[in-house]
Amino acid sequence: MKVTLSWLREFAPDIDGDPVELCETLSALGLAVEEMDVVGEIVDGVVLAKVLDLRPHPDADKIQLVDVDQGDGQPLQVCCGAFNMSVGDLVPFATIGTVMPNGMEIAQRELRGQTSNGMCCSGAEIGLTSDEDGILILNDRVVDGAELGQQLASAIGVEPDILWDLEVNANRPDAMSVAGVARDLAAVLGVEFRFPDYEITTADESVDGLLDIVVDDPTLCGRFVATVLRNVTVGESPVWMQERLIQLGMRPINSIVDISNYVMLELGQPNHTFDLGTVPNGKLTVRRAKDGETLVTLDEVERSLKSNDGVICAESGEIVSLAGVMGGASTEISDSTTDVLVEMAWWDPPSISRTVKRLNLPSEASTRFRRGADYGENIVRAMHRFIQLVAESGVTAVAGLVDVPGKTPDRSPVTVRVAKINGLLGTSLSAAEMVAHIEPIGFECGNVSDETIEVVIPTWRWDTTTETDIAEEVGRMFGYENIERTVPKGEDAGGLSQYQKDRRLVREVLTGVGCDETLPMPFLAPGDLAKAGLPEDGVSLTNPLHAEESILRTSLLPGQLKAIAYNQSHRNPDVRFFEIDHVFLPSGEGDPLPDEREYLAVALAGEEAPAAVAILDLLDRALALPNLQLKTDRVAGLHPTRAAEVVVAGRPRGYVGEVDPAVLEAYGVDGRVAWLELDLGALLDGPHGNRKYRPVSKFPSSDIDLAFVLTDDVAASQVEASLRKGGGDLLVGLELFDVYRGQGVDEGSRSLAYRLRFQAKDRTLTDDEVGQARQSCIDQVAKKTGASLRA
Repeated sequence: MKVTLSWLREFAPDIDGDPVELCETLSALGLAVEEMDVVGEIVDGVVLAKVLDLRPHPDADKIQLVDVDQGDGQPLQVCCGAFNMSVGDLVPFATIGTVMPNGMEIAQRELRGQTSNGMCCSGAEIGLTSDEDGILILNDRVVDGAELGQQLASAIGVEPDILWDLEVNANRPDAMSVAGVARDLAAVLGVEFRFPDYEITTADESVDGLLDIVVDDPTLCGRFVATVLRNVTVGESPVWMQERLIQLGMRPINSIVDISNYVMLELGQPNHTFDLGTVPNGKLTVRRAKDGETLVTLDEVERSLKSNDGVICAESGEIVSLAGVMGGASTEISDSTTDVLVEMAWWDPPSISRTVKRLNLPSEASTRFRRGADYGENIVRAMHRFIQLVAESGVTAVAGLVDVPGKTPDRSPVTVRVAKINGLLGTSLSAAEMVAHIEPIGFECGNVSDETIEVVIPTWRWDTTTETDIAEEVGRMFGYENIERTVPKGEDAGGLSQYQKDRRLVREVLTGVGCDETLPMPFLAPGDLAKAGLPEDGVSLTNPLHAEESILRTSLLPGQLKAIAYNQSHRNPDVRFFEIDHVFLPSGEGDPLPDEREYLAVALAGEEAPAAVAILDLLDRALALPNLQLKTDRVAGLHPTRAAEVVVAGRPRGYVGEVDPAVLEAYGVDGRVAWLELDLGALLDGPHGNRKYRPVSKFPSSDIDLAFVLTDDVAASQVEASLRKGGGDLLVGLELFDVYRGQGVDEGSRSLAYRLRFQAKDRTLTDDEVGQARQSCIDQVAKKTGASLRA
């Protein structure tokens, strides 16, 4: 949003001070100044001149010779490349020796044999306008009493002005106008802010009977104000208006459009004009569009509409305007227009925002509606200003306005707690001081006490609804730079949660046994799950980064196998990887989102299932997992006879074993891969960590070896559990050191050899005690598993 100092002073005449300091004040108010320029400053040496004669250059087609009078009555020849001048025109003339804004010094020059004694200037060349096409014609711009040869600035009554380019955030709809910026600046400077009196004269004809406005959807249109203009002649707007529009970044178009834009920039109220002759019986209806309806907008593009788009329709139901966004081509004002319907309304910001985003139709007007325009008395004020400006060109407005209400935001008072505001800001302001800060910017305060204030939010602050929003306004007007800097103190300095500590412990254990952590992407290609022997029930992404990565993983197995295959292809075969990351399981019934869980996976290339079980045992001891058991099971993606379910405290928490050879072949992995995958989130959220410490015995221990023959369907974990039960408190160590299949062992069976260590806490065990413990272990294994002692 751009504003000039002179325009601000039309609302707050007493705004004064150094422009740089005012710039800092605006930035402190939250209206950051991105750029400050001096405009309307014309260099000395540019004077008012009159064209006396025009003739072709004898040796150049694109240059003409111009004779000008610079005040001494004598013709002075100039070579000029512009052809938009006529004899008698008044033009800016840069005399010899003048240094132009771009640094060029004007000197006498010869062009194709003809002498040029100065330069006729365009508006851009002297920094007055942005128009570079042609010489600036000043016939209608000189002040009374201006003379030829007079310095141009005084001849046309131009004074230097300050132009600020402000960054206005989305939560400041009030600052999207010159008046809004002036209100803020006047309040913080402590000077008076007031709107000028926009006096209007209307015809005897009444608007009643000319217009019939119906608002079918009051949630879309909170207020619709309209009137009729007669005797409209579309032409050029006044030069002063064109200059202001150009300074604020808008291109002059014609008298009606320019006034429309001028009122929007000045008061923040967008508006729209219809050719009344194209609106049968003056009837307009505001409603939501129907899916599939179309409208040809002013840019001659046919737009297909949706049911949440707001539209304005004629009596026949034909859509003539896209509410708050862009008008329709069928009611556009043309050179033949004589009667105009002017509309100013308040549109629901979310509705306008959705339409603008979907159709990609941003504009200055829709930006103001999206952020929340003023739905109060400013609409009528803006209508009066519009009528006042068009009246200067002979246009007559009929008497009265059509004002149709809809649903506007609730203006119930907001209870503001003084202590709460001070707590949010870190201040110690009193209620009276807070009132003094926000009343000048339009907030009405009542029932003021030492503890609370009842605040009514102004109609131009749609963004402000809560106590916190009001605290922000108090802070802005008090000045954030005036708030004493303090360091917040908290009772707790912060730290890791127990879950985070346990997860770090898991990482330490795994890195301690030589595993490297990997972080594959969570996206898989279609078919990756099936290739890993897993169900193809992964969630498909509608907007994947790459088509070949469109499935969310349900297991960490595919990613780890890809990592192993990549390393093997680079001659790094026996890797030991682990990963802690999220998987995305199919959602439950009625749940729109996938079941996201944190898993742990360990992949040991070139190793067998016992290696993965050994890792699990380490984690068991580190986390003190209660009643860890392995239950033989067929697991998708794992070896059919070398896999087991991990059960902790009676609940399944994952799987351990070897990857299925067919899966390894599908991923191009050589050798075996031991695999462990746990639901880490469930594991660490469940019971664990209750460690039982026992003193270290100072008495000697005794080791014995036992080998059992058992069928393949009996898990080694069952044998281990039986041995621990049979050994009781005397069994302090248990290790599986050999697995044998072959001669002497029946087909479908295997031999498991264990080393057992017995030790008492309070004595040296006798041979009889060791023998009894040994026999107890053998009996327990035979009873629970049917295994026999191998001879």
